[in-house]
Amino acid sequence: MRAEDLFDVKGAAVIVTGGASGIGLACAQVLAANGARVTLMDKNADALQQALEQMPKGSAVRSDAVDVAKRTDLDRAFDRAAQAFGWIDAVFANAGIGGGPGFLGLDGARRPEGAFEDIADERWDATVDNHLTSVFWTIQAAARHMKTNGGGRIVVTTSIAALKTEAVVGAPYMAAKAAAAHLVRQSALELARYNIQVNAIAPGPFLTNISGGRMHDPAVRRHHERAVPLKRMAEPDEIMGLALFLASPSAKYMTGAQVVIDGGATLGFAD
Repeated sequence: MRAEDLFDVKGAAVIVTGGASGIGLACAQVLAANGARVTLMDKNADALQQALEQMPKGSAVRSDAVDVAKRTDLDRAFDRAAQAFGWIDAVFANAGIGGGPGFLGLDGARRPEGAFEDIADERWDATVDNHLTSVFWTIQAAARHMKTNGGGRIVVTTSIAALKTEAVVGAPYMAAKAAAAHLVRQSALELARYNIQVNAIAPGPFLTNISGGRMHDPAVRRHHERAVPLKRMAEPDEIMGLALFLASPSAKYMTGAQVVIDGGATLGFAD
């Protein structure tokens, strides 16, 4: 079996939310480079325009500025994508926001703003809206289209926060990511009958622009480089192989899985 057959996504109609930068853009780039027709969705219209300029030349790519935390807008954007490309084969639910401060800072000192009892309702609601409720709505929108098209692939970006506790990241983010991971399993169970596969990618520390570019802060980088056994953070393009795999025929017997890509971070500290 040739690699081009195993990972064939030519002509597939794909949606990537949070597709204007970082992990979402990398997923979109590799799919478009291999012949998929891609709709980039992001609430940042200016960033979307810049992302279009970074897509492979000659690829079939369109964009749609939409906030995934607004259900009606999201449903309409999915309808537009299906109308533009005829159907929807795969959806990457990748949009999200930063995790916010945890109860410890990078220096190990307690942070009052991250204390459990001081977390504001607004922060909780925004985090859950963007990392759990929006994933629920994205899966719903995808399922409606895929059921009429004989199936499809849904890939949710969770996090290693779904698998472990973390002192320097806010509790709302940790809880929402864990819930999203279980939502992946539950939806996979129900939608299997319709040949709709639902899986998750759980990234560790990637150099993206989330949280206003906090991951590029030298202190943040040093923290993750110490904590990760491979002693470095990942570049967004290191997600490409996994994204292509999950959207391709190679993953046709996978559903309900969460694939960790974290440089060994969940293994613990190493020298």
